[in-house]
Amino acid sequence: MSAEALISEADFKLSMRHLAGAVSVITVGDGEDRTGFTATSVSSFSAERPSVIVSVSRASSSWPVLQRHGCFCVNVLAADQQTVAQSFAGLDGRKGAERYGNAGWYRLRTGAAVLEKALAVLDCRLEAAFHHHSHAILIGHICAIQIRESIGPLLYWRGSYHHLPAEAECSGLDEPVGQ
Repeated sequence: MSAEALISEADFKLSMRHLAGAVSVITVGDGEDRTGFTATSVSSFSAERPSVIVSVSRASSSWPVLQRHGCFCVNVLAADQQTVAQSFAGLDGRKGAERYGNAGWYRLRTGAAVLEKALAVLDCRLEAAFHHHSHAILIGHICAIQIRESIGPLLYWRGSYHHLPAEAECSGLDEPVGQ
């Protein structure tokens, strides 16, 4: 029996809960043809041609909308935006355009929805999508960026949300560890 066969889906999910991650809302579409999802699977890809990687389930309602519109916005959530994360995760029962109801939104270059007062915003054009098992790995070319520095991030760790204070409020985090 291979080592791959010994890893259960439940064990894998439990191990991934130990990775603390920034919480982002990925917005796609326009008007009534808009939706989005909560993600902790956002990563930088290239600074040479500024781009990010995002993973999305191809069973998600966001996947066909993303394919139609060809752009998305990564809204990195601030510590005070947990209700937005829960809405886009579907925890309050909202779907599609209904998920946008509990926050203010505007647009940048691509036309994807930008969350007011997000910690950081990465407005992206879809450059490539690679299918692997149940998910698509998206590469988004960043067309516009906005940053808000006065508040800390919303984090997800061990199955719940956590807040990290803004850098100016942190003590003991200024020095690199192990140098």
